[in-house]
Amino acid sequence: MNATPGQKADGIFPTCSAVHRTVLVGGMSKPQLLIELRRSGVELNDAARLLFAHDGFTTLPTGVNFTTIELSVGNLGCTRGATIARVHARAKELGLSLCPLELAPHLRLQFLEQPEGHLGHPPSSHRAPPGSLTVASQQLTDDDETPKGFYLRRVAGTRWLRGYRSGAEHRWNPEDRLVFCHGQ
Repeated sequence: MNATPGQKADGIFPTCSAVHRTVLVGGMSKPQLLIELRRSGVELNDAARLLFAHDGFTTLPTGVNFTTIELSVGNLGCTRGATIARVHARAKELGLSLCPLELAPHLRLQFLEQPEGHLGHPPSSHRAPPGSLTVASQQLTDDDETPKGFYLRRVAGTRWLRGYRSGAEHRWNPEDRLVFCHGQ
């Protein structure tokens, strides 16, 4: 996986600080992915397990490289935050696309040295945790009981792949970090 910083510290994509990565996705079944996550010391929450169990979560039979970009909601021009529908629409306007759901577990396996996210921050609720990295993907259903996607987090040295739930009206904060596909 390759990572290089972007151009400026602030601003709107493409002239903002961003992290570009190449993520190899595919070549493993869901059970094989779960085994590799366990071997790598990655923990899953119940929502992540539900996503893995969902029939709509499929895997690619062979490996494909995806170019991704990590940036903040504010870097998309949503400087006061926005709903996920607005975040996704704005990303599309800027030439970015949603990632396949399978990308998140592969990114977790290839990004094991994620910095700690909780140090110096109070616990969060109803928002993306500090230091987390949400993979922007198409949700499997409109059902509020089904988790919407995955995020990566590292807490007290433990690597996590976590599923999350959020309603359509939830506002993402400008500093929340997301990963999109770029150039696919």
